[in-house]
Amino acid sequence: ISLTTWFRDYLYIPLGGSRGTTFKVVRNTFIIFIVSGFWHGANWTFIAWGFLNALYFLPLMLRGNNRKNVDLIAKGRMLPNFREVIQMLSTFALSVFAWIFFRAPTMSDALLYIKRIFTTSWLAPLQHTGMEVFLPLLIAVLMCIEWVNREKPHALQNISGPILKYKVARWSYYCILVWLIIWVGAQQQSFIYFQF
Repeated sequence: ISLTTWFRDYLYIPLGGSRGTTFKVVRNTFIIFIVSGFWHGANWTFIAWGFLNALYFLPLMLRGNNRKNVDLIAKGRMLPNFREVIQMLSTFALSVFAWIFFRAPTMSDALLYIKRIFTTSWLAPLQHTGMEVFLPLLIAVLMCIEWVNREKPHALQNISGPILKYKVARWSYYCILVWLIIWVGAQQQSFIYFQF
């Protein structure tokens, strides 16, 4: 049983789910997301993360749009339209903003991180490692691979293209990925769920 299924079956549905008055729908949504935050840890940062996700979800729920727009973006087309680009960017920005609270050790740290996002101080660590050019380029390449293969079950697993049909190119790609995993893994960051 997944955490989502457990919350739905043992908390959300017994509370009344999405049936009832608007107040009950709002209450149930906040309870689910805040309990989800509390499940991740007994810290105000996780509660804030759950609260933000409830705020993000409520407009969809109240308008009845929570089950719409779950298809692939730009299905059958190479590029998304302007509206789809805005939707993707806003979803990404809101998700990453909530993750600040999820990853921060304390609320004051989370607020400090948010403050520093709007300065150039976050670029300083990249400048000392030579990553200020390499990292954005790597992210752009991986995003392009992901986008082109978005209709496949596992985008990176099913990479296709004339270049990667050659063994040398394909194995070079694999070696680069292994090198990146080892290089990034050398920083010895513990898996986040080991702390719970």
